[in-house]
Amino acid sequence: MKKEEVNFMIEEISKELILLLVDERHLEMRKALDTLYNSDTYARLSNTKNGLYTQSTAYIYECLERELLTGKMM
Repeated sequence: MKKEEVNFMIEEISKELILLLVDERHLEMRKALDTLYNSDTYARLSNTKNGLYTQSTAYIYECLERELLTGKMM
């Protein structure tokens, strides 16, 4: 897969995760952005070597929720 395609996938998943944070956790947009982009989940999503970007948004959101509740991604 081309780098541009991978980056597009990561951006789309990020957008969906932010919208979920707004809808599910009732965060304001800025807080949702900060929450995602400062998370270990996002760091792992952005690391293309581990392939997290190939998982479903729902799975990645579960990872993010777990991280927010426990302080650890997994």
